[in-house]
Amino acid sequence: MRCFFFKAKVLIILVVFLAVCGLNCKQKPSEQAETNIPQPAQTKIETETKTEAETKTEAVAETEPETSTNLTELTAPEEPANSVAVTVNGVDITEAQVQKIVKPQLEKMAQQNKQLPPAFAQAFEKQIRQQILDKMVVMRLLEEKVKESNIVVTDEEVTKQIEQIASAQRPPLSLEKLQNIVESQGFAFDDWKNEIRKKLGQQKLFTSQFPDTINITEEEAKKYYDENPTQFETKEQVRASHILITPKKDEGSTEATPEEKAKAKAKAEDLLKQIKEGADFAELAKANSDCPSAAKGGDLGFFGKGQMVPPFDKAAFALEKGKVSDLVETRFGYHIIKGTDRKEAETTSFEQAKAGIIKQLAQKKEAEMIQKYIDSLKAAANIVYPPGKEPSSSPPPMMAPQPRR
Repeated sequence: MRCFFFKAKVLIILVVFLAVCGLNCKQKPSEQAETNIPQPAQTKIETETKTEAETKTEAVAETEPETSTNLTELTAPEEPANSVAVTVNGVDITEAQVQKIVKPQLEKMAQQNKQLPPAFAQAFEKQIRQQILDKMVVMRLLEEKVKESNIVVTDEEVTKQIEQIASAQRPPLSLEKLQNIVESQGFAFDDWKNEIRKKLGQQKLFTSQFPDTINITEEEAKKYYDENPTQFETKEQVRASHILITPKKDEGSTEATPEEKAKAKAKAEDLLKQIKEGADFAELAKANSDCPSAAKGGDLGFFGKGQMVPPFDKAAFALEKGKVSDLVETRFGYHIIKGTDRKEAETTSFEQAKAGIIKQLAQKKEAEMIQKYIDSLKAAANIVYPPGKEPSSSPPPMMAPQPRR
């Protein structure tokens, strides 16, 4: 875990299983690699890019509002469990079903960023609900098509997929451990297995709709490479460890007193003196640093320019390998930084990048085909929203991002 003085970002992880819009539906199961455990009620229609709500959330996360609201306090007044959110080809999707997915997302958001501007929090809740409801509509239409196409997913196929998910974790998990993790996240394992079955059925549906292999020529790949040079450039990076001493603040206060700042600075100066006299940097970090990186001896891993707050960034990139900085003050407190490694800027050649480009372009083409197919299903479907619950034609307004302080 990197330290919290990176540019603030709110992470909402929408785990993608089988990744219809991002992975080739014709790839063999053995070629699929899942690094996250898929969660129920999340759809294959999600791409590996951030949703619009997530992107805007990240921008607003850098603000420091005078007033703020906890997302968990903003859920709409409870409606009857059987209240209809939308009807798809005669089948109701209830508010209870929608909130079963929306609420965990809001809770995750609240955990990552406990206080948000009220206007943003309300807009976020409305937008995430609309996005999830749209996905539920798509899922319902796909389930209908799977049934109409007489697609069957066997117990053996489900078991094989679960085994692949377990073995793809880092480190690999036993099936028992996988089940424990799924249940610890609040999901019944049988329900989770049923979601796996649905996703496999959808994969078979898409394979039947798009049986032909998507071919990308070398010329297409080269054109992409030439038109997107920055994607293949790796900028200079440094690796550093640090010790952070944060001044204590009174409860409810946003600023430490001058006395507390002086105490923190004195402690940092004493640690710096110990380091210069030969003390072990990592051990001092573990025992004293107020950053989560303390558990790793202060190690922050590699990072590029602009990823840290400016004073820290400038000091880290000025250090030679093995050297230790003087005290560096940021809004988080006092830092002692040790440079541990450096990677020079480099450019990946076309030959090195070619295979990845071809795969990426094939995925993009397939995603476009799948989206066109889904759009056709929605256009032909009878989708009815109760009065007052119709989706807005444009996303709810979001707060403009503020300059980073």
